[in-house]
Amino acid sequence: MSLNDAVRGNSARGLSLMRSVQSRPAGDRTAIARLTLAVLALVSLVALAVSITTGASDASALNVIGALFTGSDDTALSMRDHIIVFDIRMPRALLGFLIGAGLAMSGAVMQGLFRNPLADPALVGISSGSALGAVLMIVLGASLPPALMIALGAFALPIAAFAGGLLTTLLLYRIATRGGQTSVATMLLAGIAISALAAAITGILIYMADDKQLRDITFWSLGSLSGMTWAKLFAAGPIILLALVVVPFLSRGLNAITLGEAAAFHMGVKVQRLKYIAIVSVAGAVGASVAVSGGIGFVGIVVPHLLRIVIGPDHRYLLPASALFGGVLMLGADMLARTIVAPAELPIGIITALAGAPFFLWVLLRDRTRNGW
Repeated sequence: MSLNDAVRGNSARGLSLMRSVQSRPAGDRTAIARLTLAVLALVSLVALAVSITTGASDASALNVIGALFTGSDDTALSMRDHIIVFDIRMPRALLGFLIGAGLAMSGAVMQGLFRNPLADPALVGISSGSALGAVLMIVLGASLPPALMIALGAFALPIAAFAGGLLTTLLLYRIATRGGQTSVATMLLAGIAISALAAAITGILIYMADDKQLRDITFWSLGSLSGMTWAKLFAAGPIILLALVVVPFLSRGLNAITLGEAAAFHMGVKVQRLKYIAIVSVAGAVGASVAVSGGIGFVGIVVPHLLRIVIGPDHRYLLPASALFGGVLMLGADMLARTIVAPAELPIGIITALAGAPFFLWVLLRDRTRNGW
């Protein structure tokens, strides 16, 4: 047999194996996965509607919609309702949904890329790097050329957070990968070290900050969806939305890479290109999310885990389902944050941590029991 025949034979076997992996990655749960997607899409619409109509104020979206159709604006209440619903609640709900979707999908991508269910943008330091980029812009942005700041406008903070998350992700990948193989243990340990380093630099910046900058930085440490405006939605939304559109096209490659990078390469997957696109997408989604909401953890680890239990590991369904479920979960946490101590507001990062930390411990204990350690 010639060398060309052997190569063609290996390629044919690789393509055959890839088709089998892609066609039946979730076994007989494909129908359940499709049904789950449909249900999540419907629940997402309901959650958006409920979020827009829920809050400490008794403003009614129905009254505003009725006034728009009838042209009635004879009461001050209708004008107040219009401001509350369309200028405060609506951009908050839309951006909150995008943030939850971006964080959850980023977690699913990280777990698929590193082939580890504990991988998460917050746990491996990407969120800390994004926050550091945003804090750098808050504290040192005034020293940049005024023409540059005017050109960046409302995009300055998301771009800074994006750059911080991207650099952190590239550094993490560089440290954890050797000889084409990614070490999960090194990745997690490097993530802890990078988070600590980012926190230390952030502490120095906090020491340098003035009162106004300190108030802005405090926003990051708590994590909140308060203060969302249409300007912030138009600044951060397109970056998150672009990542949400690009990432599902990586699903077949992520399915193949679960068998190992070498096997995925022989199946015809361009592994390095897949990694770079995944890294940039995760950095963009997490960076833009952190830029406007601060540190909101555990969404990226809880959502993919829960969905794998129901629909299986097929990324063709797991990625879009994670986005929808993450958005719904974020809206639910936000509504709870707005109403549990009304008229005050509880930081949403506290709620996600209270729910996510016990779940993370449960995952660790389950894996310890399963692996016998």
